[in-house]
Amino acid sequence: MKNMAVAIVNAAFTALFLIAISAPAQAADYAGPLFDAHLHYNVEAWDGQSGPHPPSDVLARMQKSGVRAIVSNSRPNDGTKLLVASPQARQAGVTVVPFIRLYRNRADYDSWFKDESIFDMVQAELARGTAAGPYRGIGEFHLYDSANANGAVAAKLMALAEEKELVVLAHVDDAAIDLLMANTPSKGQKARLIWAHTGIGGASVERVDTLLQRYPGLMGELSYRPGLTCAASDGPERLCPVWRALLLKHPTRFLIGSDTWINPRWQAYEGTMQGYRAWLGELPSEVARAIAWGNGARLFGMNPWRNESGACHHRQPQEKCHESTVSTRCTTRPLFHACGRCAKVSGLACLDRAGTAHALVLPRAMENH
Repeated sequence: MKNMAVAIVNAAFTALFLIAISAPAQAADYAGPLFDAHLHYNVEAWDGQSGPHPPSDVLARMQKSGVRAIVSNSRPNDGTKLLVASPQARQAGVTVVPFIRLYRNRADYDSWFKDESIFDMVQAELARGTAAGPYRGIGEFHLYDSANANGAVAAKLMALAEEKELVVLAHVDDAAIDLLMANTPSKGQKARLIWAHTGIGGASVERVDTLLQRYPGLMGELSYRPGLTCAASDGPERLCPVWRALLLKHPTRFLIGSDTWINPRWQAYEGTMQGYRAWLGELPSEVARAIAWGNGARLFGMNPWRNESGACHHRQPQEKCHESTVSTRCTTRPLFHACGRCAKVSGLACLDRAGTAHALVLPRAMENH
């Protein structure tokens, strides 16, 4: 009987071992900081701060989700100004990167590209700035017909964005990407554009790859992206193989976003961010961190090596601090601060108007912030 019991136990352990080695490994979710590069705080969310999602609510959702920075663009721009000025943003550890949205109301969606009053509004907002300093970008804007990328105001805004070193957030198809870039002085070689949803219409992976290679400042934002994830029989959706390959090929060119364009997206915010964490966990750790945080941080001159608690870690020994400050001509500028006491942030660089690379050095006044 004793021998039989031992045999049964051994058989059970053998079966469990075989099951373990034959089952596909379930990767751990990504646990680092997140940069939400596509966020709206529209009037129906806050409505004079008496709406269903006042600043305290949305910032608590970000904090709970591990979101440490956001690109905020709102209809009208008052929502972004509200977040920027909120002391709760600092308390929550959330850096707000303000963009000028082109929509004063829903009617502007269909005509902004030819409406000179929109161009005047953008210039006025740029001159006014925000409580946190200058605006860092323009958008999100929509083009339901790609030909409207050649509208008079659309063309002027693309040229203005490159001239002022602003990032553009555009909800457009792949044909419009080419047209918008053609309207910049550099023909897209110096323009910085976040492609909302990396083409919500479902441009092929091959076409996305071509555009990323054609335009060095093009970034793909991944909310609502068709074909990004595939159903899995043994759990949550996983990255589709073709998209995994593209992310690995261009690890510095993708961003994540919530696209809180309607209030139900706020109510699902934590779930949306957790969904990103799940498939990011399937990628090599450095690639996951780049897409989740580092690419957005670099784009806006923040420290890409900030950790999930808001503190810093450095891949290499920190370099000696420099006495000089970053050139005001550089395309990469810090928002509020970089981590660490040293003024130099390792691994970052900026380009002057001549295209020369310079190490990014922060003003000494910002060292201890």
